[in-house]
Amino acid sequence: MPHFSFTPLLKPALLALLATYSAFSLADPDLPEATAATATTSPSTAITGSPAVTTTSTPQVVEPVAAPIPAEVTKDQQIDLWNRIRNGYGIPNLQNSLVTNQLNWYSARTDYLLRTSERASRYLFHVVEELEKRGMPTELALLPFIESAFNPQAISSAKASGMWQFIPSTGRDFNLKQTMFQDERRGVLDSTDAALTYLQKLYDMFGDWQLALAAYNWGEGSVLRAIKKQQAAGLPVDFDSMSYLMPKETQNYVPKLQAVKNIISNPEYFNIALPKVENQPYFASVDKTRDIDVRVAAQLAELSVAEFKELNPQFNRPVITGSADTKILLPADNVEIFKNNLSKWDGPLSSWTAYTVGKNERIESIAHRLGAQPSALKEANQVPTNMLVKAGSTLLIPRTAKTEDSDISQLVLDHASLTAAHDFSRKISVTAGKNDSLNSLARRYKVTTAQIKDWNNLKSDTLKSGQKLQIEAPAVTPKRNAHGATRVATITPSKKPLPKSKQVKKITVAQAKVPKKPG
Repeated sequence: MPHFSFTPLLKPALLALLATYSAFSLADPDLPEATAATATTSPSTAITGSPAVTTTSTPQVVEPVAAPIPAEVTKDQQIDLWNRIRNGYGIPNLQNSLVTNQLNWYSARTDYLLRTSERASRYLFHVVEELEKRGMPTELALLPFIESAFNPQAISSAKASGMWQFIPSTGRDFNLKQTMFQDERRGVLDSTDAALTYLQKLYDMFGDWQLALAAYNWGEGSVLRAIKKQQAAGLPVDFDSMSYLMPKETQNYVPKLQAVKNIISNPEYFNIALPKVENQPYFASVDKTRDIDVRVAAQLAELSVAEFKELNPQFNRPVITGSADTKILLPADNVEIFKNNLSKWDGPLSSWTAYTVGKNERIESIAHRLGAQPSALKEANQVPTNMLVKAGSTLLIPRTAKTEDSDISQLVLDHASLTAAHDFSRKISVTAGKNDSLNSLARRYKVTTAQIKDWNNLKSDTLKSGQKLQIEAPAVTPKRNAHGATRVATITPSKKPLPKSKQVKKITVAQAKVPKKPG
């Protein structure tokens, strides 16, 4: 997970010192020998499922073994993307007990590696192309194995998101937009560009790819402080020598990448058959001309919605919005299919429009007015069932015959937000009294007459005495104590029945007094 802080660049003297300890030669092709010993670690709860290494016995350090060189390179090998990655290695190899532990863990989980490799096959060509354009080591294309298991929709407990796991602040630092309608941290093109830009920046700062990787995980400021401690102690400035200063996650970060690199370098040695990945683009981009529903775009491309989202995970809502330069990614073989089907399409491309929630409006009343299900609106807008939407929020609502056939404006896209809060309302059954009206009930329960009509499907503004009504009265938000905890009153029903003199009689709304607000 990349971290970023606005730390000044290293001073020339420090850069010179770093250069002394940096290695710029291509990686040694030697690989660690496979071992029959299983890893003595247990999987962590990290999103990649990789181990949090805490060995209980002395790890077996294996001797390096040279990767076998094929006597003759076949045509399949020439066009295989894995070979292209191997030929571009440029980060010095790391060999220590942590690498051995990680190698044991990954090599013992071939199903996990194969699933991740299958997912990676959609994105690897693009990542390798971008790395080579920038002259960067191609083993960096394997970093999403560690970050997200090549799942562009992955999200961590720290709210890091996407294939490259950008936290929100770092994403903004690298111009990855995060709006209600899309999150570019998950976009394949945008996040890859940002990740490689950041990694190159870190390498320029530290002059060492292993330290750059440590900074990508731990933060550049943390690595700078570790370097200062190392210098003050007169010790070498390199990842292996400094890892004792790093948290466990960062200590294992580069070893994880090295372990995956070793396996990809010589999969046969570890009895792993990698899926073939063609050395050609998996996807191509299509320019979006109008707002278009995700469902419609998938239908035009003759893909399932799940397949479409694998290449376009950045879109947060069921409609793809944005300016004319918004790109849709499709499998290369489906681009012409999409264009041909689009040219014949005579229906609406989008069935959604934007709506600003008014004061005291609830999703239920909005849905009722539109003839839609409240659950469908909540799902489209990612509103949990026990939450209500605050006034001023932007909702996606279905278009109707009266809705103007126009795209959601750029102004709305740039400023739209949705704020939800816990629903503390009380559902009350009331009986209208002789002198009750919609206005008097609305004032009494602090709701609107329109809401009462929506909740009760009323066509008239007139109430009859004795008429039964359902009202969702807002309740005061529970007070919090000095420690931020909500005060909850526990009501325990009496085991003894109340005497008749104290039993509550049924009364009408007109006879009842409004209950005091909870303190």
